[in-house]
Amino acid sequence: MMNVFGKTPLARRRAYWGIALVAPNILGLAFFFGIPVLMAFLTSLQEWNALRPPIPVGLQNFERLFQDPDFWQALGNTLKLLVFVVPTGILLAMGLALLLNQKLRGRGFFRTLYFLPVVTSTVAASIVWTWIFQPRYGLVGNALAIFGGRDTNWLTRPDLVLIPIAVVTIWQRLGFDMVLFLAGLQSIPRILYEAATIDGANRWQKFFHITIPMLSPTSFLVTVLSVINAFQIFDQVYVMTSRTTRGGVGGSATTLTYFLYDRAFVGSEFGYASAIALVLFLLTLAFTVAQFGLQRRLVYYESGD
Repeated sequence: MMNVFGKTPLARRRAYWGIALVAPNILGLAFFFGIPVLMAFLTSLQEWNALRPPIPVGLQNFERLFQDPDFWQALGNTLKLLVFVVPTGILLAMGLALLLNQKLRGRGFFRTLYFLPVVTSTVAASIVWTWIFQPRYGLVGNALAIFGGRDTNWLTRPDLVLIPIAVVTIWQRLGFDMVLFLAGLQSIPRILYEAATIDGANRWQKFFHITIPMLSPTSFLVTVLSVINAFQIFDQVYVMTSRTTRGGVGGSATTLTYFLYDRAFVGSEFGYASAIALVLFLLTLAFTVAQFGLQRRLVYYESGD
């Protein structure tokens, strides 16, 4: 105990104060995160519909899950959205940040304009985009009319339904990622660009050898948050697919979160839904840990020496 909290009274007093200051956060994390995860795990070992007493079934819910073709379809849809949404969103956000970091007239207005979708309700945004992708009268249909695509029903075709969902997800998150990249760009020391100019570097050389490496911590943060967000796509699927084809025709738009909702609140299979939730949590955790594992190789942090 003496070695943990320090050898001197002052060191021990500082250690006690440190524990006291972080204790509320630790207790809050344990209460709002640890206990729900534990309860979800216990529920996943039961068969329970909230009306009858729970019946212990051991690992049967997990065995059923990994044999369920609907689960694998939902996982596939989620990964497809992740592969499309994450890199596309990052590239667009970085491009916007680079553009709006220039000395342009009205850049404050445009920064606000691009950030507005972030504070817009996902449900409201999804309703608007549903009309935009409406086959006959929507803006997308009219724009594609010259190519014969006016009657394309984006939200009921299994091969196209993920595209509108991905577009809404990217559009709504774009402003948030843009602000993060703007903050990263403005933290890059100008002296690096000035030194590169003296050495004869052109604009592209400055971008690839200064901007990209110095933005790598921001890019890492945006990537981690974007991957977590991609695993949580739900509202867009629920709102943009019709009541009769909710989740897409044949489950073509069903994501893991929608699959979880459907089994819990439509099928009243709370034990099975808890198993889905735990698998979703572990998948998100695994992707996040993998990204942190690559951090040392791909992320450059400026030395403070």
